[in-house]
Amino acid sequence: MTELELRHLRREKWRLEGEPIRTIEEAREFVDSVGMCLVYPLRPMPLLPTLIGAIAGTDQKLPTQKTAVNDPRGIQTEELLARLLREKSVHEARLYADSLLLSAQLFPYFYALVSDRKPKQPIVSRAPGKGSPLSEHLFRKLEEKGPLSRAQLQEQLGGALSEAALDRALQELWIALKVTRVDHSMEAKDRWDVYYRWAPEAVNEGVRLSDAEALSALISKYLDCVVAATPDDIETFFSAITSRTRVAEVVRSLLSAREFTYTPSETRTLITVAHSIARPESPRAQVDRRGATSAPRRRNG
Repeated sequence: MTELELRHLRREKWRLEGEPIRTIEEAREFVDSVGMCLVYPLRPMPLLPTLIGAIAGTDQKLPTQKTAVNDPRGIQTEELLARLLREKSVHEARLYADSLLLSAQLFPYFYALVSDRKPKQPIVSRAPGKGSPLSEHLFRKLEEKGPLSRAQLQEQLGGALSEAALDRALQELWIALKVTRVDHSMEAKDRWDVYYRWAPEAVNEGVRLSDAEALSALISKYLDCVVAATPDDIETFFSAITSRTRVAEVVRSLLSAREFTYTPSETRTLITVAHSIARPESPRAQVDRRGATSAPRRRNG
């Protein structure tokens, strides 16, 4: 595979070759196909597609999250994103200080790896390095009264709470996958709810998955999304949520099991999912096919 071929395959899969998304059906199919994507480009940009790039049909001169409000492509992106969230065909998480969108099929694996698997408990404020007392209080208010808008949350928490403090608490809970936006608009009228009530089946599935199974499925889908990548590319991307050592171990295991294969390029050796170019598979199909040979079975309970 040449570098030019790899670039073309990625751009085709990421819908950057002049075939932009126009409908909610196409947006849903895009997220299902790539499994995970950012909403807007970042600097530096991780090796990952963006929803706005697929909607614009290009990766050139795209607005960032801060400038999207004044760009027709940003407005269209926000409208489609709101609909995807409301119908629960995608789920949102926080990664690299931005919204990471995950397909409904892939989200349980991400939840298993990132969350503490205690969906009905807040981030305990008494534990070192964990959530603040405010985030604990906010979680209980959402649990009791949610879904709630930001204005309603401020009212429930006493009215004198600053926007910055509310933002910090929401971010703490969102990063830990305790809460999520359940409706969204560019006018900041987001509504929030506890994740376990908003997506109970996905959360319950994530709780039952093992870490090894979850990481294996996520890496497999990531490689399918980017077509091919170096070991360093894979480790760099997943270092935001787990250790590089764990990622390297899983990659070696899947290479040994022939789920992944080496693909020589012009200047480097790449890794691909075996047969992924001919017939992409979902993480569930990959895990089911591997069985006990590559990843542990789910824990009971």
